[in-house]
Amino acid sequence: MASPPHPVSTRALGVLATGGALLLSVACAPSDDPDEAGAAPSDIAAAEREVSFESGPDTLYGTFAVPDGAEGSIPAALIISGSGPTDRNGNSDARPDADTNANFARVLADAGVASLRYDKLGSGETGTASREEDDPVGYGVFEDEMAAAYAELLAQPEVDPSRLLVLGHSEGSLFALRAPRVVADHPPKALILAAPVGDRYLDILDRQLTEQVRTGESAGALDAERATALLSDTRYAISRIRADEPVPEDLAPELAPLFGPSTEPFLREIDAMDPVRLAEELPARVSTLVLWGTADSQVVDEEVDRLMTGLDDGSRVDLPDADHVFRIHDDSPGAPVLDADRPFSPDAAPAVTDFLDRAL
Repeated sequence: MASPPHPVSTRALGVLATGGALLLSVACAPSDDPDEAGAAPSDIAAAEREVSFESGPDTLYGTFAVPDGAEGSIPAALIISGSGPTDRNGNSDARPDADTNANFARVLADAGVASLRYDKLGSGETGTASREEDDPVGYGVFEDEMAAAYAELLAQPEVDPSRLLVLGHSEGSLFALRAPRVVADHPPKALILAAPVGDRYLDILDRQLTEQVRTGESAGALDAERATALLSDTRYAISRIRADEPVPEDLAPELAPLFGPSTEPFLREIDAMDPVRLAEELPARVSTLVLWGTADSQVVDEEVDRLMTGLDDGSRVDLPDADHVFRIHDDSPGAPVLDADRPFSPDAAPAVTDFLDRAL
């Protein structure tokens, strides 16, 4: 059902997800407060209940939300988190108040759609589940989790099995694109790709590391020689991985956690998944909506443009001034900076509702 897993330790996966600000949700370092991380915000207009389900040797925990006043069988969505140890609500240690998934659950509930969001391995109540911190974990583990969560959604008595969709945020968009193939027995009718990955993994890593290095250089934290060495080593490591050759051990020490023996197989596997090819391979019956915030600094416009070349019939809606977690970004003096103080994009709900009216 899933791609063959290549072993990577849970510790190394945490580095992959955070060391390069990557978009792929592969980290397995648990949140500091699992109970707090798994708690649902109180403003979702739905009746919520806790669920748990098995994926391989692990027990995962999540929240199933049913819209207030729902009757009979209703459409339902699986919500898949973005990068790092991001919990069911879309929160992590880096952004504890993002609430991306919870906000989308609210939007879906208001549109009459039930949803299931879950704490993937390494986050929230799930934590590291049955595994030790240094246990090997492959990409396939996370794809299996998606399939198990989808089956749990399908098993809920309120759910209409003929009207299912998958919403993937950031790295979760890759899993959403894979969903129609992975859950082929009951494939989703629609996908919502929110701040989606539009380029190959190592290309995104290259861009993000380049931006970080240049920012550090401009701020005086790196001199020109050091910046050049870091970028040169990054590109050499990427070229070796793509050539199926071992990465040399004498890279800049700052890059060692990213390009080490335990991460190379995982990087090769995930980098081989071109989002455009995944989009092109979607069944014609699957409707797709792409949401992107114009203030998103993690996923750039050009990457979304590239993804859209594989989605002949896909719809794209750009949300003004929304950042990567779809909160409104305002860079004027005195404007709120914290996620908790900035509103979720008011343009998200109409875009989602309009799409659902057509797709389901």
